[in-house]
Formats: sequence, C-alpha cells, structure tokens
Amino acid sequence: MISISGIRGIVGSSLTPEVIIKYASSYAEYCNRGPIAIGRDGRVTGRSIAHLVASTLVQMGSDVTALGIVPTPTVALAVEKLHLAGGISVTASHNPMVWNGLKFLAPSGLFLDADENRAFWTIADRPSRSYVSWDHQGRHSAHTQFLDAHLQAILDLPYIRPSDIRARRLKVVLDCVNASGGMIVPQLLRELGCTVVEMNCDVSGIFAHTPEPVPENLGDLAQRVRDEHADLGLAVDPDADRLVVIDERGIPIGEEYTIATVVEFVLRKEWEAGRRDHTVVVNLSTTRAVDDIAKRYGATCLRTPVGEINVAKKIKEVGAVVGGEGSGGVIVPAVHTGRDAMVGAGLLLQSLAESGGTMSALKSTLPQYSITKGKVERTQGSPDGIFQRLADEYSATSRITKDDGLKIDLADAWVHLRTSNTEPIIRIIAEAPEKSRADELVKTFTQKIAK
Repeated sequence: MISISGIRGIVGSSLTPEVIIKYASSYAEYCNRGPIAIGRDGRVTGRSIAHLVASTLVQMGSDVTALGIVPTPTVALAVEKLHLAGGISVTASHNPMVWNGLKFLAPSGLFLDADENRAFWTIADRPSRSYVSWDHQGRHSAHTQFLDAHLQAILDLPYIRPSDIRARRLKVVLDCVNASGGMIVPQLLRELGCTVVEMNCDVSGIFAHTPEPVPENLGDLAQRVRDEHADLGLAVDPDADRLVVIDERGIPIGEEYTIATVVEFVLRKEWEAGRRDHTVVVNLSTTRAVDDIAKRYGATCLRTPVGEINVAKKIKEVGAVVGGEGSGGVIVPAVHTGRDAMVGAGLLLQSLAESGGTMSALKSTLPQYSITKGKVERTQGSPDGIFQRLADEYSATSRITKDDGLKIDLADAWVHLRTSNTEPIIRIIAEAPEKSRADELVKTFTQKIAK
C-alpha cells in the first residue's frame, strides 16, 4: 500500500526487495542524495530491510546515519536535530508481524506531505535509477545513542518536574509489544521514579498480541494492572508513536483520552503561567472533549484531515502548543512536531502526579464522551458516491465536512466516514455522550454503506 503514510506491505509478497530498492533509491534522489537517517521498529524483518535500504542509499551517494532499533519519533527528532536531508523509519506501525514498510521524513522531521509525496512518487515511477560510481558512494555510520537525546528532550520540557512524579512513586505496568518502545519507555519511567512492571519489552520483534494498542488487544495488560495493584498501565504500538492508558482498576480510559488528558494539562499549565489565547490542533476523528477543554481555557481548537502530517503542518502554521490524534498520538512541538508516545507518557504522569488522585479520578475531570469504531471492507472503485449520497441525506440537519471522507456533525453526536490510508477499508467512527448512541450510529452507517 502506497499512501501519505509511506509504503507498507506483506514481506516477501507485496513488500519485496525490488520494491524496497525502488523506493529507497527514489527517496535518495528526492533528497538530492543528501544524508539520511534510518531507524527500525524491531520487527524480525526490520534488520534485513534496513540493511537493504542503507546499502541502496549508499549506492545512490547518500550518507547514512543508522540509529538502530528506535521509535519513529526518534528518527524524526534525529533528522531535525542532526540537520539531515531526510529519514526513513522501517516500520508497519500497528500492522501484524507479517507486514513491514517504510515511512519517509522531510528535512524538517515531519513526514512528507501530499505535494512532497507526489514529487517523490513521480521519481519512483521512472523506469531506472542513476547510481553513483565507486568513488562517490555514501558513508555509513552508526548513531545508536540518539535515544538518550530523545529522552533528555522530554525531561527538559518545562511542563515536567521529575521530582513531582518521583514523589508519587507510581507503579506502572508497561506493554511495548516487544518492539521499539521496549528500550526508551522503561528508561523514561524509571528516570521519573516509577516502579516498572515490564510486559513484552524485550525488543525481539515477536509481537505477544495483535499490536494495535486498542482495548480488545490489551486484556493481559489490564489484568496485570489489577494483579499488581498498579497505579496505571501504559501500552505503545510497535513504532511508539501511540500511547494508550489503563486505569488503576484495569479499565482502558480510551485512546481518545490520551490526547484529551495531555491537552487539558498543557493548556492548564499555560493558563496558570498567564499565557492565553492558544490553539490546539487535532484531526476530524478526535473526540469532542478536546473542543470542550479548549473552551475551558479560552483556546481555539482547529481540525484537519486524519494523518499525522496534516495535524503537524497545521500546528506549525498556527503555532499551536499541543495537538495530536485521537488514536493515542500526542504532539508537543516543544520537543518536536510529531506523534510521540514518550512525550505523552511524561506529560500524563506529571498530570497524574499533580492531581494527587487515581487515573480514573483524573479522567472523570474531563468531558465525557464515548467513541465507537467500525469498518467495512472496501470493494472495487471509489466510495465517493456513497459519501455524497449520505451528505445529501444529512445536509439539511447537520454540519457536513468533506475535507477527509465525510464527517457529519449532528446536534448530539458525530460520525466520520473515511477510507483508510493503511488498510483496504472504510472506517466508521462515531462519538456521543452515551456509548449506546455511538454504537447505534456505527451500526446505522454500516448498514447504509452496505446498501
């Protein structure tokens, strides 16, 4: 699959050496053969793919900075701080182990946007590559300590006071699905004085469960929180750009409430410091709780199409202090303008430490909504006709947004229908104050699409 999120496929089937070489060499040309960082998420196939990518880049004349097994946000930070021409994260994010892929970064440390991707794909569609001669090949160097720089950037955030968190002596059960978060997240938590109960943190690349950090895949983590009488549980996806939280009762607070908790905390700290009139940026599928929280602190909430680059570009454009996506992706530009589970964890722990209470009590202070998500397999052809018919049906009674699929804002709820960037499906997301209402909306629109 080729999208604004990069390329990904099933290794040995759709993601072959020929495909990897094609896109790695094209990316080197797109970067004018400048220096490029490479990191990988720990998957079993990541080592061979990273070697193939690195060798291709060197043959194209690009110097390679090999970061090793690191989260995608670490690659992004390295590109920005080391002033490189680009970066590649070898990852398929939350897809199962049989998948892998490449995410491509611009010199800013942001992912390639739509225009940049089009220019990149144009190069990739050319029939041949121009490799350099033996005496102009790039150099390959390892930079396996960049996790330390990433960790320090989080600890240096003005919102975080490690002494406050250490004083709480929080017990945290952590599930890193045996991927890239397994090194940096435990280190961060211990630096903040937490007792860490590790689950699936061995960085073997053998996922202990379906890797997407959603409640149905986190039953073992929830049970372990209860068994350990822990203060909370944290889970990240394979490339550690999404963070999900389990409260002290072993109940998921919902991935939407990762971003809601962090937005509330950052805006409150800015308000207390006398800095007002801030902007928050989230995507169209993110909870309305963020809008309510923004109003609480006199801030403006802007929305973009789904996709980290869309949120990140708007954050940069308007100078927002915080933003992200409801999938558990927190963006705090004071570290870097990209989703970062480690930044989210640090800020969430600081908020919990200052609250003096439990994770469930902290969530109860936020506006309460329930999101239900569904999906329908895409058939051949474009779903645009379906979206237009539904827009016509609801336009008289609802606010319609067509920036990314179709979003229907009802008086008491909303529904967002969009084609996935990473899977051949139509996603259906609905939110309402009551779960039964959100469930009903997903069921209704699933039936409407089927018809």
